[in-house]
Amino acid sequence: MITSYKIINDPVHGFINIPKGIVSDIVAHPYFQRLRDIKQLGLTNLVYPGATHSRLSHALGAMHLMRDAVAVLRSKGIEITQAEEEAASAAMLLHDIGHGPFSHALENNIIVGVSHEEISLELMKKIDKDSGGALAMAVSIFEGRYQKHFLHQLVSGQLDVDRLDYLKRDSFFSGVAEGMIGLERIIKMLSVKDNRLVVELKGIYSIEKFLISRRLMYWQVYLHKTVVAAEQLLISILRRARYLAVNGHSLAGSPAICYFLVRDFTPQTFGREEVLEMFTRLDDTDVMSAIKQWQFSEDPTLSLLCRMLTERRLPKLKLLNSPIENPEYEKGCKTIRDHFKNEISEEELSYFICTGEVINRGYDSAEGEIEILSENGEVNDVYNISDMLSAKAFSQITKKYFLCTANFN
Repeated sequence: MITSYKIINDPVHGFINIPKGIVSDIVAHPYFQRLRDIKQLGLTNLVYPGATHSRLSHALGAMHLMRDAVAVLRSKGIEITQAEEEAASAAMLLHDIGHGPFSHALENNIIVGVSHEEISLELMKKIDKDSGGALAMAVSIFEGRYQKHFLHQLVSGQLDVDRLDYLKRDSFFSGVAEGMIGLERIIKMLSVKDNRLVVELKGIYSIEKFLISRRLMYWQVYLHKTVVAAEQLLISILRRARYLAVNGHSLAGSPAICYFLVRDFTPQTFGREEVLEMFTRLDDTDVMSAIKQWQFSEDPTLSLLCRMLTERRLPKLKLLNSPIENPEYEKGCKTIRDHFKNEISEEELSYFICTGEVINRGYDSAEGEIEILSENGEVNDVYNISDMLSAKAFSQITKKYFLCTANFN
């Protein structure tokens, strides 16, 4: 057993042990340390000022919960070797390694066609190659190929330790109490049945609370309308910057952000060493530093959009239960044209108004079930045996539609 540790004091979980070996090597790796400069919640701090925690702190917290979960499963007679615990912990540390700054805005506009999950896998494979195959088991667990499937479920599933950490951590730093789940009890109730992760029946109320909390956190934090509006403004900025860069305009910025502004990628081409190296140089600092410089761009559209973000003049966003009707959209367009005294092209207009949708998936059994283990050994989906009316709501997939219009005040 590993007896040598480094200790980190985490505000959410208290003292976290980082064992010597593969885990401590990953923590010290430049790719992992880059996560220190990427905020977990992107622009959410424009609404909740305390929400400035990093993806690095989340990854450490998730690794800590993975080790707790392994200890609980071992105490119930589930065989997990030291190498498997180390590999699962490594997979947890690296599960978000492929996130870029302001990840969702970046994925849709700068790094188009490649998801952060695909980038995470490529970076894990590169670290594995550089370390002589030390992460082979971790990669296998991450991809779901490893024989003990329940380890993959702890990394990525309906009740993975990723979600357990980010709900409590995001709740803590945002100050939104709805995310304060009983994760200690949930972990204590974990078990394994037929190579699948299950929860003992005694833990069902904690699971119901977890699912309801996750749904509420989406509406109150992740899909808060002002957060969505800020993200749409950032998307417009990146779209305009990319349009200008591709068409030969010189834009200020770090080598990393300038590299991605003028290139397109596929999952296949993204795996090239040069591309991965440039990606690992990219963090929140690159984007915000560029935006601060682009405020003074000769392009009036880019300049105005950037000033709106730095001065927190965020767009107005209207959320509706049905798709935006054309008269409503045209009314918004007229407001923008009037502001510019009709001296704005249709192409430029698209940077100041947009429509879209947000989805709160709640509990989607298509992504895998949370299985409850009864005292007689029978296993059932939590949704089928929950007797709480409010808990039934967590299965609903709710879609809302938005109209986002620039705020010139």
